[in-house]
Amino acid sequence: FCGSQSNTRGTVKDKANFKVDEDVSALRKAIEGLGTTEKTLIEVLTQRSNAQRQLIAKAYEKASGRKLVDDLEGDTHGDFEDLLVALVTPPAIYDCQEVIRAIKGAGTTESTLTEIFASRSNRQIRALSEAYLAGKLTQGTVRKLAAVHDVMRPIIVKFCALYEAGEKKWGTDEEKFIDILCHRSVPQLRQTLIEYKNISKKTLQESIESEMSGNLEKVLVAIVKCVKNAPAYLAERLFKSMKGAGTTESTLTRILVSRSEIDLLDIRAEYKKLFGYTLYSQLESEVSGSYGDALKHLCGQDD
Repeated sequence: FCGSQSNTRGTVKDKANFKVDEDVSALRKAIEGLGTTEKTLIEVLTQRSNAQRQLIAKAYEKASGRKLVDDLEGDTHGDFEDLLVALVTPPAIYDCQEVIRAIKGAGTTESTLTEIFASRSNRQIRALSEAYLAGKLTQGTVRKLAAVHDVMRPIIVKFCALYEAGEKKWGTDEEKFIDILCHRSVPQLRQTLIEYKNISKKTLQESIESEMSGNLEKVLVAIVKCVKNAPAYLAERLFKSMKGAGTTESTLTRILVSRSEIDLLDIRAEYKKLFGYTLYSQLESEVSGSYGDALKHLCGQDD
């Protein structure tokens, strides 16, 4: 739902003087030699744009007769494998796979669904939906999806009557909140947030938090946060994924991969502003091994 997604604020850009055949032979050497050379995998795959990685994957299969993703899955493991596979997957398909994984897991991972649907532009959500419909769904997945559908459907499909819907009435007309928050453009929504506060003397987020509960509240609050400042919302998600007992690697991977060509520079800046230290230094202290190295390559260091 969040606005224009240009690649000008990403840490990863098209590599200049890109030579697909050189990359393919470097990858083959790294994978087919004795012991996988993880350093080469990191240097090639984190420093090319997704469009360039698609060209590499195509040329790799032509040259070797094997799919690059299959070789990566066969030669690497754990979080490092998940990250490399994410890097060579087209963005809409990756988002779609993350949604399906969240739905199919033991208990739906609502926070993942909320993050994806709140932080993607309408164009990205359309592409995700098309990828979803094009994929072959198992009955189990369809059943799980139906179970979440009641909460998520209005959020996915649809965002002035907010004040009427919220503060002035006993009981909240959720449909109105959903309709406005899902149907307006980001500039319109930013204006709505200002006007709502002027009229009701409360922020829209405060109204949602006091009037609603459960998953709907979380999704709408996330959308409001993304309208105000999507990079700050995602910086907060990254911080929480590394805070407390254990690191939530899937969140780290998803945000760093999916935002690396969109606004990761802004996420880095917000992270430093909010938490007082750089995202890179936090990755350095919290994540180790080849997985940590690959994440740091994607993130890049602040000047």
